[in-house]
Amino acid sequence: MVQRIEAEGSVALKDGRHVTIRNLQESDRVALATFGQSLPRNDILYLEDDFTHPEIISRLANASHAENWRQIVAVTDDGEFVGYTAAMRMPGWSNHVANIRLIVQPDYRRSGLGMHLAQAIVEAARELGATKVTVDMLAALTAGQAIFSRLGFAVEGQLARHAIDRDGNLHDIVIMSAFVRV
Repeated sequence: MVQRIEAEGSVALKDGRHVTIRNLQESDRVALATFGQSLPRNDILYLEDDFTHPEIISRLANASHAENWRQIVAVTDDGEFVGYTAAMRMPGWSNHVANIRLIVQPDYRRSGLGMHLAQAIVEAARELGATKVTVDMLAALTAGQAIFSRLGFAVEGQLARHAIDRDGNLHDIVIMSAFVRV
């Protein structure tokens, strides 16, 4: 079993604000639910889990100690969640691969928070024992692709009309990956 290292630390953003990056805890249910409710409607599409659903929030909080899953949040001084990221190591023949998800509250985008969270979750995936990390995102999310490109990720593929938004519009998905050392 891989030793679990806690992600924690205060980071200064480009705009002078500070947030704490730390692992999600079981006691974070209310803050995570509030974060989910604060996201624009279609931002929920970027996450595999619906952050507005109470059962999903419970499942995420309960998974804070899961063996093959890491969740990291960005928290303001007043306890508000402004970013979430997760890495889940895949089962079976892909158990060397971790898939990551990342979302930042709109008011904190373009502040460097996405890069801080991306770096933290790639490190967490490495700690999980992953040697390859993947991220799926809408092709239109060029800022997200730029973040992961700076971390050494490359586009591995694109799936046409693979995601559907809340209004029924179809979107292409880009799959990016990077190899990391354990």
